[in-house]
Amino acid sequence: MRVVSERQLTIVLGALAGTPRVVVGGNFATPWRALAVLDGILARYRLFALNAQAGMPSREGVTFESPFVGPGMRGQSTLHYFPCRLSLVPALLKEALPPDVVLVQTSAPYNGTVSLGTEVNVLPAAIEAARSRGGLIIAQLNPRVPYTYGDSVLPCDAVDYAIEAEAPLAFPPERPVSETSASIGDRVAALIGDGATLQAGIGSVPDAVLASLHRRRGLAVWSEMFSDGVLGLAKAGALDPGQPVTGSFAFGSADLYTWMDRNPDVQMLRTETVNNPAQIARRPRMTSVNGALQVDLFAQANATWVNGRTHSGFGGQTDFVVGALHSPGGQAIIALPSWHPKADVSTVVPRIEGPVTSFQHSFIVSEQGAAVIWGHDAPGQAEQVIDRVAHPSVREQLRVASRSLGLSA
Repeated sequence: MRVVSERQLTIVLGALAGTPRVVVGGNFATPWRALAVLDGILARYRLFALNAQAGMPSREGVTFESPFVGPGMRGQSTLHYFPCRLSLVPALLKEALPPDVVLVQTSAPYNGTVSLGTEVNVLPAAIEAARSRGGLIIAQLNPRVPYTYGDSVLPCDAVDYAIEAEAPLAFPPERPVSETSASIGDRVAALIGDGATLQAGIGSVPDAVLASLHRRRGLAVWSEMFSDGVLGLAKAGALDPGQPVTGSFAFGSADLYTWMDRNPDVQMLRTETVNNPAQIARRPRMTSVNGALQVDLFAQANATWVNGRTHSGFGGQTDFVVGALHSPGGQAIIALPSWHPKADVSTVVPRIEGPVTSFQHSFIVSEQGAAVIWGHDAPGQAEQVIDRVAHPSVREQLRVASRSLGLSA
């Protein structure tokens, strides 16, 4: 690794030809200074990121690419969305979308290594794919990045060039837990016993679920991402001390980042491991808890599609639903409010019109109740969804629709 000035890095990047593909760390771990240097020198390039946050360069000459669309790319005319399970994104980068440049934010060097900190995800795969074709690996060294263990640790010689840029770590805005989310959290928590292995997706409902599990004991975490809800479990003594918290990326408060720093009880692994359904299925009593935008009478969930366009993507929901269902004692839970307050519409619809994110769940839960999906025939599933998930104001309409879809007599 050669530490250079921003001016020297400009010279290096200026030698790139054509329209290179640049993979950059996403979520809340984007190396903004390194990206700004690259954007200032390259007239044209393709920018690949997962869950890109606001501030991504948006101008003529920049083409966005993503299998999971974040607010920094959402709705952009230059966006190319690649439908893909998160577990398969590394293969996508290796085979179909090989990168020419990878930009990462890392910790300061330590004993000849740096750590990817909060964002491992698909970055090791991107680095390997770029290396195989002579691409560039560029790090933004930030001493505020926590030094985490596992696949996050890189030898310094895996990085070609680095710039030093200390900056506060970004984090999502606080989401106050609404009465509805708290009610859903309690209902989901009632389905989870001691000794379960947890995966919780993004959103206020999964956060509320974790907050309702503080009195459980012997819990483990195997999740593509985690946030302050897992820190809360650790502080409450709910986690099995013999099982490290395993994730692939994380974001949250400054307290979370401090807790992760050099913590042997946290291991950050690459996506191919954490999101592999076969690996997930090996976890005892694996319980996946994910949100959705809609569910329908066929017990299918939509977590990706809004108003005729991609809102996010498959992410890891599909991987964890499949893996959890194959785990001994495992279960896959979809949790959502029965009514969408902003759109003022029911979240339970007769049939999802856009792409389906996942299906064949164990339970679907709203503040109205918990529908038991697994083990019921199709009409029984529809009845459970109507009576226990849907808002009372739309249940009769859904029963009429159920008959028209052949799901009830």
